[in-house]
Amino acid sequence: MRGHGSEEIVRAHADSAARIGVAAPLGREDREERERLTLRPGATLAEGAGDRAIAESPDPERTCFERDRDRIVHSTAFRRLAGKTQVVVDPLDHQRTRLTHALEVAQVATSIARGVGVNVALADAIALGHDCGHGPGGHASEDAFDAFIGEGYDHGPWGADVVLTPLNLCAQTLDGIRNHSWSRPAPATVEGEIVSWADRIAYCAHDLEDAIHAGILTTADIPAEVVEIAGRTRREQLGTFIRAVIASVVRHGEVGMDPATASALATLRTFNYERIYTRPAAVDQTRRVIDVLHALVEHYAAHPHIIPDAAPADPGSPEAVREAVRYVGGMTDRYAFEQAVRLLGWDPARLPQGIDRD
Repeated sequence: MRGHGSEEIVRAHADSAARIGVAAPLGREDREERERLTLRPGATLAEGAGDRAIAESPDPERTCFERDRDRIVHSTAFRRLAGKTQVVVDPLDHQRTRLTHALEVAQVATSIARGVGVNVALADAIALGHDCGHGPGGHASEDAFDAFIGEGYDHGPWGADVVLTPLNLCAQTLDGIRNHSWSRPAPATVEGEIVSWADRIAYCAHDLEDAIHAGILTTADIPAEVVEIAGRTRREQLGTFIRAVIASVVRHGEVGMDPATASALATLRTFNYERIYTRPAAVDQTRRVIDVLHALVEHYAAHPHIIPDAAPADPGSPEAVREAVRYVGGMTDRYAFEQAVRLLGWDPARLPQGIDRD
């Protein structure tokens, strides 16, 4: 298991035949120069260490946005997305989690970014980090935490301004994460706007696929407008929507979509809301998530000393409440529900249930 080779080099495989022309390593400055030469006007260029709240020295190998992407991927907040709900609590083996959603958004975003010639690393970083502000139980956590945060709980700003703050990410990355939702102000970069579209494209297509696999819907239920323009399968839909954004950028110089394809995407999203997100079982799940998270936040706010690594705060104070939201918001679904049972004596029958087929 020590590899194969000679005094000069050790190879992983005894029969390795791969060869590459010998040259100097392609470091950060080479990559930045390549960006300047190849990216289209309007793309966001990486320069030095990037615009960070705390100044840093430039990395010798990576551009500032490549560095951001790596920090996000290696962060605890990103790993915990594997245990957080995308649409349903306790997903079946092949259904999406919040982590797989982030990966699929990144795939869509980088496909568009490559297609229009803008900064792929920045689009990738924003997409991978865009949902790190989500709490356990999916979007229901926003409804739950709204009661405790004066300005309201929005997973985009919370992710950028609370959860990911320790990573000291670039301002452009944080801006894209903060403003990826369509209800927010427009992101400051073209890459951020690409992620806004990529998020909607990805979840509309994959949430529909998950619902079909779970038996909630069938392909025959898909609206005729969607089928006619974008097809019945996730693969067809993603291809149609990605190409439509690229074509619109090429035609107009703005990130968008032609009216017919945009209408099909909007119809698909409305259909998903009516038939997946707000069906009776989903509404019941939302209520259960809110009940659990309310109870946990209230408990931790009353006992702030049990919150790991929390700053000292008086029980019930605004500082204690905010720390409680931060802590509970970082939990995975499983851990949050276990804490409700262990700490609060919560009846397991009251917990959110896995997907059904109503």
